[in-house]
Amino acid sequence: MANAVARPGYASEQALLDAAERLLVEAGAAGFTTRKVAEEAGSNHGLVHYYFGSIEQLLVRVLERFTEQLIERQRQMYAADVPFLDRWRTAMRYLEEDRPYQKIWLEVQALCWNRPELRERLAQVHGEWQQVLTEAFAPVRDRLGIEMPLDALVTLVYTVNEGIMLERLCGIETGHHELLEWIERWLQLREEAV
Repeated sequence: MANAVARPGYASEQALLDAAERLLVEAGAAGFTTRKVAEEAGSNHGLVHYYFGSIEQLLVRVLERFTEQLIERQRQMYAADVPFLDRWRTAMRYLEEDRPYQKIWLEVQALCWNRPELRERLAQVHGEWQQVLTEAFAPVRDRLGIEMPLDALVTLVYTVNEGIMLERLCGIETGHHELLEWIERWLQLREEAV
C-alpha cells in the first residue's frame, strides 16, 4: 500500500473515488456524470476518464474498494474466538449499519444488468462475499446440525440478506425483525443443544 500511496496521481484518484462514493450514496447512479464527480472531488473531469476509463468503471471501482474494507472487517469478526451466535448477532448488526454500502452494491448491480462488460467484476465481488460466508459457516454447520449442503446454506444466507437490503432501501421492513429474531432463536437453540 505504501507504494500505491507514493504513486503519482494516487491522491487525485482517491479523491475521485471518495467523491463518487458520496454521490452514489446520496443520489444514486441516475444522472451521475463525470462533471459532477469531478466537481465534488475538486478535480478536472478529464481525470475520471484518465484514471478509470468511464463513469461505469469508476462506479464498479467504488464498489470494489468499499468491499475490500468490509471483507476484511467481516473476516476478523468471524475469526473472533466467541460463540457463533455472537458473531451472527454482530453480522446482523452490520446489516443495519452498512446501508451506504448496500446502496452502492445494489446501484452497481442494477448498472450491470445492461452492461455485460461489468458483470465479471461484479461477480468477483459476489464471490468474495460468498467466500467469507463459506469460511464462517464451514466450521459450524455440522456442529449446529444444519443438514443443508454448505453451498446451499451460504446461498440462502446471502440471498436473505440481499433481499432484506433491497427491501429496506425501498422503505419496506415488514417481517425483517421477526425473521431475524426467529433465526437468532433457532441458532441459540442449536448452540444450547451442542
